[in-house]
Amino acid sequence: MNKLLKLLTAGLLALGALTAHAQDGKADYPLGAGDTIRVQVFQNPDLTIETRVSESGVITYPLIGAVPLGGLSVAAAEKKIADALQNGGFIQKPQVNIALIQIRGNQVSVLGQVARPGRFPLETVNTRLSDMLANAGGATAGGDDVVVVSGVRDGKPFRKEIDIPNIFLGNKTQDNLLLQGGDTIYVHRAPVFFIYGEVQRPGSFRIERDMTIMQALAQGGGPNARGSEKRLRLHRKLPNGSVQQIEPQLTDAVQANDVLYVKESIF
Repeated sequence: MNKLLKLLTAGLLALGALTAHAQDGKADYPLGAGDTIRVQVFQNPDLTIETRVSESGVITYPLIGAVPLGGLSVAAAEKKIADALQNGGFIQKPQVNIALIQIRGNQVSVLGQVARPGRFPLETVNTRLSDMLANAGGATAGGDDVVVVSGVRDGKPFRKEIDIPNIFLGNKTQDNLLLQGGDTIYVHRAPVFFIYGEVQRPGSFRIERDMTIMQALAQGGGPNARGSEKRLRLHRKLPNGSVQQIEPQLTDAVQANDVLYVKESIF
């Protein structure tokens, strides 16, 4: 019996913790255009309404009329309505509760090479780029390290390319942007190179950071019994569209869409 009581107590404590966490998340959520909310005032059922936040961030509420809520957290919106009801002399010390019925505003689109592309809500006011990429399951194996974030800042179009590993490895925490509603995150395919000829595994492979010709050759399994690493040819497309043929050094850097050909040994 004591064991059962302990289990019930532990369950109630866990439920309380989850409820508190959910309430904290709700309080932080910034309301945006398109969100549907239910507003209730304790002991005043006639003031219960379900309404949609307009494109200008405003709702119309009984007794007090238009109330601008766009950009406010749920907790701040509750206080704003309560203050308006009290200052207008309608209710003394009103207890206002706002419940989110449907989230439409303050969403971020994550597109491209991620595990779960789609639109995700900004659940807190301090959601950063790394948080949203985690929500989308992160980049796939074929996704690039550099992502493009676009949106609007200060009324002007905004676009920035961000090297995700550098946020953590290079300590460039300033690149872990605070996101805003309407932002789009795009993860492109990672650059690749091609290798063929007398190699163990011909094909296309992802270009790793600072990859050299020697490392690219290793990705293809190295030369086979007939090939030689001393007989390499590199075909590289130039900006004007022409293709340059190079005899590369093993320490040269690999570039996107390079084609590496391993010739047969002459001995």
